[in-house]
Amino acid sequence: MRPNIFNIATKELNQDAFITWLLQWAEPKFKEIDEKLNLCAQDFVKTLISKQYDNITEITKIRAGRQWENIDIWAEINNEYLLIIEDKTFTQQHSNQLETYKENAENWCKEKNFKLVCVYLKTGSEPISNQKIVEQKGFKVFARKDFLELLNNHNDINNNIFVDFKERLQSIELAYNSFETKLIKDWDDSCWIGFYQYLETARTILSWELVNNPAGGFWNALLNWHQWTEFPLYMQIEQGNLCFKMSTHPEDINIEEDEFDRSEIRNKLSNIIINSAGQKGLNEIVKPSRFGHGKYMTVAIVNKQKWLGADNSFVDKNEVVNNLAKYEKFLLDTIDETK
Repeated sequence: MRPNIFNIATKELNQDAFITWLLQWAEPKFKEIDEKLNLCAQDFVKTLISKQYDNITEITKIRAGRQWENIDIWAEINNEYLLIIEDKTFTQQHSNQLETYKENAENWCKEKNFKLVCVYLKTGSEPISNQKIVEQKGFKVFARKDFLELLNNHNDINNNIFVDFKERLQSIELAYNSFETKLIKDWDDSCWIGFYQYLETARTILSWELVNNPAGGFWNALLNWHQWTEFPLYMQIEQGNLCFKMSTHPEDINIEEDEFDRSEIRNKLSNIIINSAGQKGLNEIVKPSRFGHGKYMTVAIVNKQKWLGADNSFVDKNEVVNNLAKYEKFLLDTIDETK
């Protein structure tokens, strides 16, 4: 493959620069320089505005820049709209940054009599649950697939900067989708992320994230969260095994830590799960090789090969979804029988 500047300059600041550059190309006078790029840029602006307002038919004036009031990207359009963009690659929104940006922009719009458009532009991946939080804060999500769709509608553009950015997004998309075409034993982090994103469309999944630990961490997916006596019991995929887990975290229980023995509760719950599995013919549900002692503890597992597929096979998505539904029903039935 030929060198691609965005495979080298991968930081968010470089993506900020491209987005600002593309917004600036929407200025009508640049039609004379590159009509195709100008048309794409105008489509980009109109698409973002349409996230909150009816489509505008014409862009007569645009000013765009970076880092105003700590906002990644801003644009004044037709002396009528202020567009602010929080641009994310592989990080996520944090603290109260979105609320602060929106409040500062609203104050500016009130003074200038502008309409505000808030966009959260994401070219990496993050859980749908996080995107819902973003939207609750008044930002509309413009995801990688949205961006790719727009750029691919302008395949006749030959500008090297534009082509490099589009090909970079396409390579990211292919990496996340490669879980369908790689043997399970060859799955990398991108495959697991793509697989979790598929699960979000096929069944209920509460969230997924990177869990850091001394061994280097893993990508986990939280599938459910149920109450068993005083303690939450849940299923979680840990980039491999399907784990039945319990929480004794103070934030999750209504009992003081000195009122129970963590190991005793863990052992009791593990025995309940294993015995119930045996009675129901689910002998693939077994105890973990060792028990932990933290606030979140695994009490039983299903080995990856049993629920996901053999190492030398390709994933059967429908079968996996059915397997997860089977184990979730087992969990709910066991909880009902032993509360």
